[in-house]
Amino acid sequence: MDLSLFSLEGKTALVTGVSRGLGQAMAIALAKAGADIVGVGPRGLGETRERIEAEGRRVYEIKADLGGGDTAAGVAREAVSAFGKVDILVNNAGIIRLSPAEDHTMEDFDEVMNVNLRGLFLLTRDIARQMISLGHGKIINTCSVQSFRGGSGDAAYVASKHAVHGLTRAWANEWGKYNIQVNGIAPGYMVTDNTARLRQNHEAVAAITAQIPMGRWGQPEDLMGPVVFLASAASNYVNGHLLAADGGYLNA
Repeated sequence: MDLSLFSLEGKTALVTGVSRGLGQAMAIALAKAGADIVGVGPRGLGETRERIEAEGRRVYEIKADLGGGDTAAGVAREAVSAFGKVDILVNNAGIIRLSPAEDHTMEDFDEVMNVNLRGLFLLTRDIARQMISLGHGKIINTCSVQSFRGGSGDAAYVASKHAVHGLTRAWANEWGKYNIQVNGIAPGYMVTDNTARLRQNHEAVAAITAQIPMGRWGQPEDLMGPVVFLASAASNYVNGHLLAADGGYLNA
């Protein structure tokens, strides 16, 4: 097998939500495969910058909150100008607000939708225009196992992740003719900041773990292989797919 199919040499990847957790792991994986990285986040890159540079790759930082106002257009322009192009877009920025549905405030609902859906839509639209002019592109959306389920106690998050799954499929249909592949990764229950509050409930953790055939929660590093596959030439005929990285949770 020609392993050069997985090489990202000469590519530039834009990754959102990159300072920690899943975004950090995916950005580092793309850098290991040869890509230069444009990292977007409200707090900057922090340790992520050092780890990307340790791989010998260039990195450019954009401090921006994609849920706040119409910042996406500016981020897209800056990202393209940083290294001249964006070949790969990883939409990873996302938040969750936990509460019973009857107590879910509109403030929390709007905040989740602005970050998880509105900002993602606007940034992808603008980056896709540039990819169309390039004649190629890879767009990878961080969805969730909740893109397939109803969940409980996280109604806005579930709604946003169902919507991102829908956008993934719609964009795959529209942009496939431009040699742009749009796919998603559906992480299962992962050890990240977003699950920190949930993981304080030891009974819930035990119940969830019992439903995972592999018997453990995922680590950010578990997304490194999937993101490189979907970003590389190895997946050139994969379009509109949602790859579950969940230890078998959805299959149980």
